[in-house]
Amino acid sequence: MAAISPASSLPASVASNPRRLLSGNEAVARAVWESGVRVAAAYPGTPSTEMLEVLSRNSPTDLYTEWSVNEKVSLEVSIGASMAGSRAFCAMKHVGMNVAADALMTFTLTGANAGMVIAVADDVGLSSSQNEQDSRTWGRFAHLPILEPADSQEAYAMTKFGYELSEQFQVPVILRLTTRICHVKGLVQTGERVAPVAGRFEKNPRRWVMVPGHAKARIPLMFEREQQLRAAAETSPFNSIDEGHDRRVGFVTSGPAWMHVREAFPNAPVLKLGFSCPAPVAMIRAFAATVDTLLVVEETEPLLETELKAAGITCHGKDFLPRIGELSPEVLKPAVARLLGESVAAPAALPAAVFPRPPTMCVACPHLGVYYTLAQLKNVTIAGDIGCYTLGAGHPWNALDSTISMGASMGVALGLDKGRGEADKDKKVIAVIGDSTFLHMGMQGLLDITYNRGNVTILILDNRTVGMTGGQANPASGKDIHGALAPRVNFAQLVEALGVKPERIHMVDPYQLPTLFKLLREETKIAEPSVLITNRPCVLIDEYQKQQAYTVDTDKCTGCGNCIDVGCPAIQVQRREKAVKASGKEVELQFVAIETAACTGCGLCLQPCAPEAIIPAVAVQSINVMKKH
Repeated sequence: MAAISPASSLPASVASNPRRLLSGNEAVARAVWESGVRVAAAYPGTPSTEMLEVLSRNSPTDLYTEWSVNEKVSLEVSIGASMAGSRAFCAMKHVGMNVAADALMTFTLTGANAGMVIAVADDVGLSSSQNEQDSRTWGRFAHLPILEPADSQEAYAMTKFGYELSEQFQVPVILRLTTRICHVKGLVQTGERVAPVAGRFEKNPRRWVMVPGHAKARIPLMFEREQQLRAAAETSPFNSIDEGHDRRVGFVTSGPAWMHVREAFPNAPVLKLGFSCPAPVAMIRAFAATVDTLLVVEETEPLLETELKAAGITCHGKDFLPRIGELSPEVLKPAVARLLGESVAAPAALPAAVFPRPPTMCVACPHLGVYYTLAQLKNVTIAGDIGCYTLGAGHPWNALDSTISMGASMGVALGLDKGRGEADKDKKVIAVIGDSTFLHMGMQGLLDITYNRGNVTILILDNRTVGMTGGQANPASGKDIHGALAPRVNFAQLVEALGVKPERIHMVDPYQLPTLFKLLREETKIAEPSVLITNRPCVLIDEYQKQQAYTVDTDKCTGCGNCIDVGCPAIQVQRREKAVKASGKEVELQFVAIETAACTGCGLCLQPCAPEAIIPAVAVQSINVMKKH
């Protein structure tokens, strides 16, 4: 089998192109475009989102892009394109691969036709995710090759190489990225787009129809392919050794961890893995013989360490290094000191603490009214979901009791209903889910609730966008990935089709707190599924219409603090005072102001303000003008 030259070995025609400052996500998108890909699909999820955004903005007519309803569908669309003979690309964050796994585990048996790269972005350190998982596991689990770039240039080069590798071995290739690679920018030497090739679908039921008899015949081929890939990894230029003269500890590492090792130990020998799965065990064994101690530095699971120990190679890893978070020099240096039996220096004094900015929802977010209302309800259990509305679990609302995974609010709510004991027999069960999340994985859960006669009240928060990842389109927004008009799902009709009675379906303005409270109180008393659908757009999209800002009349403000409970960040406490009520109880009064430059005039804060101290800012401006004259 002919060897493949990595795309990092740029031809002279490419070297003449200007270097570009690109993030890892942008570099991958550029490489996908240059590789002649014809179909790219994804579901938005930080830190992977920008790859499809860049492709959709810059794609010519011969590159189709879409936001799919979930990661499984995005992978299936890409699989179909590969089967049809067109190069395909699929992107997702780490938890998205869990959703796509069913298709992935069969696709590894059929193999790719035209080249297929799957970019999976791990959120090492949990900057925006509900868990921290290691997507390198899928390489071992599905017997697929994994490429791990350490910077933007390698993200570009490995993506292009991935298509060559995919077509040579007829295998989908996983490009494992992390947040640090996705979002950090670097200079990238780019090239030109190759002409996309549109092949054809060749009917072959023994390959493409994975009934048990056909699948069994494909398994030996998968294992044979894995052995060939292992041999390719042993000689890959993406796996290289940095020589060093301090041979007390030699490092085996990959991805951004290589950068950290190089910074922390510039004089140490390092074996850098770019083509990391299947692991080049023979190469690592030879490297281990040249150093006193071998340390495997991998984020986050000890996958390679376990594999090397099983191969009889003595090494250290997670016995000295943490299994969570990034392995920065501040983490590596004391760990290696302990490994060498050296004294560990006391950590440097930390700078004065900066007052943290707590995570909160935006000014005038339509979810504010929902959580203000839910916080007023008594004797309820609220199952939440994944999205910016997950922040409803925090201060001042404290109005979510669980958040598990995309769409899980439906099933969890049903389980809370069916599994309740005597102590919870009178509690009301509520599920809260966003529009995109409902379409991603919530519809099946609602069908389960209606089919099994669950006593659950569901809030679908329709803000007409995927708010958490930056305002991407979805089937509820009425626009496609390019901003063109697209069919917009009718949630009322959809939930009725899923079994909710028409009289139990309500459209509600989340800015109208009394109406929302009344509906929730009434619907939670009815022992059958009901759905409330909010109908205000996200404040960060063009569809939102800003109104006249409000301010506080300081002469009327009593310091009751009711407006603070709405949770709008435009409301700021100016001063606090102690007071004694007629009952003799001491209370704290909180006198507030409104940042009029931030206020959008949604009117949420007016409704709980008993003294009517919140007034239009224009009225105060008029009074001030009159005073001057």
